[in-house]
Amino acid sequence: MAHSSRTWSGARTPSALKRARQSPRRHAVLQPRRTAAKSQVKYALGIAASGDAEATRKAVAEAAAALDRAAKVGAIHPNNAARRKSRLMRRANAALGGESLTVVRKPQRQVSKAAAAKAAKARIAASKAQKAKGEQTAAGKARAALSKSARSSDAKKTTTTKAKSAAKKTTAKKTTAKKTTTTKAKSAAKKTTAKKTTAKKEE
Repeated sequence: MAHSSRTWSGARTPSALKRARQSPRRHAVLQPRRTAAKSQVKYALGIAASGDAEATRKAVAEAAAALDRAAKVGAIHPNNAARRKSRLMRRANAALGGESLTVVRKPQRQVSKAAAAKAAKARIAASKAQKAKGEQTAAGKARAALSKSARSSDAKKTTTTKAKSAAKKTTAKKTTAKKTTTTKAKSAAKKTTAKKTTAKKEE
């Protein structure tokens, strides 16, 4: 229910009021996980400073697990958890003498750019084909088969129609050629007949 006082600076709308109810509940659930992760990290760093390698490994593993749990439930962002784990590992390694401290290098590419592009195209084509198939149930398979048969029949009809139209065109061309040939022959015969008649008259 909205507040009517002009001096009220809190939530007024239903969605804001709902958020105001949700926030304390979420805080009560998530804050202990944040605190536990921070405490575990602090404890692991303290153990690492003491120099006990085995205890440090165990404490670091527990701290990493606490950070993962906090990220899983949404208490902290997954990238935040990854960053804090990375810092913890580096500081623990440095505290133990740096024997396992390594320089972070750019990962070497295992395949060429062309091969990677080809693999990406193949994955995209496979996903498109999978989407085109639809849900892989009996009904989905039946729909896919039906659409495939419909496409093949359409292709056959198109091919047949094209062949018929090509045949009609060739027949029409032949007929036209025959007509023109016959017309030319007739006109030539008329001319020769006219010439003969003229020659006879002159005699």
